[in-house]
Amino acid sequence: MRADSKVTVVVVTRDRLRTLQRSLPRHRGPVILVDNGSTDGTAGFVRRHHPHVQVVENGRNLGAPARNVGVRLARTPYVAFADDDSWWAPGALERAAGLFDAHPRLAVLGARVLVGPEERLDPVSEEMRRSPLGVAADLPGPSVLGFLACGAMVRRDAFLEAGGFDEVVFFFGEEERLALDLAARGWGLAYADDVVAHHHPSPPRDPAARQALAARNALLTAVLRRPWPVVARRSLDALRQGRAGRRGLLDALPRLRRALARREALPPEVERARKALDRYNL
Repeated sequence: MRADSKVTVVVVTRDRLRTLQRSLPRHRGPVILVDNGSTDGTAGFVRRHHPHVQVVENGRNLGAPARNVGVRLARTPYVAFADDDSWWAPGALERAAGLFDAHPRLAVLGARVLVGPEERLDPVSEEMRRSPLGVAADLPGPSVLGFLACGAMVRRDAFLEAGGFDEVVFFFGEEERLALDLAARGWGLAYADDVVAHHHPSPPRDPAARQALAARNALLTAVLRRPWPVVARRSLDALRQGRAGRRGLLDALPRLRRALARREALPPEVERARKALDRYNL
């Protein structure tokens, strides 16, 4: 099987037709577009102008778990994620597929994400590049416990085994819980500097709301998988952020019951690695 036939690109969108018109023609290979309840005619436009793209209409906003729908429909061993404002550089999917073939324990490969027309290195990519977790002998690059979904490829079977993205976190920062669960199952996650994705995000319309969402989801992820002292620290971190952080804590309350019902302790070695990253990012 050729490398370029081993990867399906899964794109999730919602009411971003103009942005999608710029990014969708850049994708290669099988493409599945999962529409999260758009009202701007996205599904019809894509079916008319990009008939090779498989369109799935959710009818409502499923958040990040909409990607799970695309992964389940994919018929390739690997799936590359893209947002409606991101795409993979020429040759990147083939290079990444080759790395997956050569490293059977690899579940997630984080790409070097270049932001905007000036192609700035995304700060998360820089953190992954300098990961203190080292390079495992059976992985192609620095070990990581997180990734940017708009520039990541996954091994389909491993992703589904770990449950994909979850509805408790819903959206924004959704990668952390999945990364921890994959590592808990013995899978490897790594960064590859020579696999490139491009991301051209629009400026956030409401930075305070985004900060509140980040605080909410950091707390929920901690409740789902981290020890209680970490939960307490993340709560205090949110309080120190002022109004946006307090709003995040309040927004977390309706989701806490579901988070507690799904709470699972990480294996000691995974928690130690996560703590090493916490110390590194202080």
